[in-house]
Amino acid sequence: MTENLRKKLITLLKIVVSAALIYFIFTKINVQDVAKALKGSNLFYLVAAVLLVGLSKMFAAFRLNLYFHQIGVKITQLSNLKLYLLGMFYNLFLPGGIGGDAYKGYVIQKKYKSGTKRVVAVLLLDRLSGMLLIFVLGCLLALVLKEDLFREVRWLLIVAIPMAVFTFWLLNKKFFEYTLPVFWKSVGYSALVQGTQLISILLILQALSITWDVIAYLFIFLVSSIVSVIPLTIGGIGSREITFLYGAQWLGLDASTSIGISFIFFLITAFISFFGIFYVLNKPELETIS
Repeated sequence: MTENLRKKLITLLKIVVSAALIYFIFTKINVQDVAKALKGSNLFYLVAAVLLVGLSKMFAAFRLNLYFHQIGVKITQLSNLKLYLLGMFYNLFLPGGIGGDAYKGYVIQKKYKSGTKRVVAVLLLDRLSGMLLIFVLGCLLALVLKEDLFREVRWLLIVAIPMAVFTFWLLNKKFFEYTLPVFWKSVGYSALVQGTQLISILLILQALSITWDVIAYLFIFLVSSIVSVIPLTIGGIGSREITFLYGAQWLGLDASTSIGISFIFFLITAFISFFGIFYVLNKPELETIS
């Protein structure tokens, strides 16, 4: 099987999985209820949510640039932001072509010759840093929820937070020691990324006039953020929604409202990612800090 054929088959499989999940979701909820909730949403809060999601992406780009600088890639923040936005566009709108991370890695290696292994390593660590904070915040929210399961493992959740941070630090020290100087800065940026995204969800809840079970919705969002990273669907389409659906059933929330929140967040992300088309048509020149 040729590499090109393999990529096409993987893309086709992702499209099929995404479509199947979306179809399944719409068989489990009242579509009219979702449409009604979206139609009656408050535009002011939605605009504020868009701005915060955009801010979270900027923080994520800054975090990645910390790692780039540690391997000798002294790219300017502006150039890195352009490259990051282009990567977002590739991830969501061109799933059958070059993935966003793969493209960033290719461009960085081509210009700076910093070593393929190191470029791949920092791209991976950047993702893991984000996952770490999602896990930490998820544990903190779980401690607040009144679900019986969380009460039973309360002590485990408390212990898991410092253990997760220590494990990630140990991973960096043992295998990627050259990234240690920016370890805590990257964790800080990850906190800003996830913090701004959680606030954006709060704004979406306000836009939908939802003032109850807020912590539960935030928790489901964090879980869905982890699930959406798994490369089984196109841009996480379907996987995030299915998480919201079953999460709502588990925590006793309204399924239609949960799906509405998920769709709004996806549309916001897609809206921001679409601006990357400008750099598809006009490839950004990577400038180096002098």
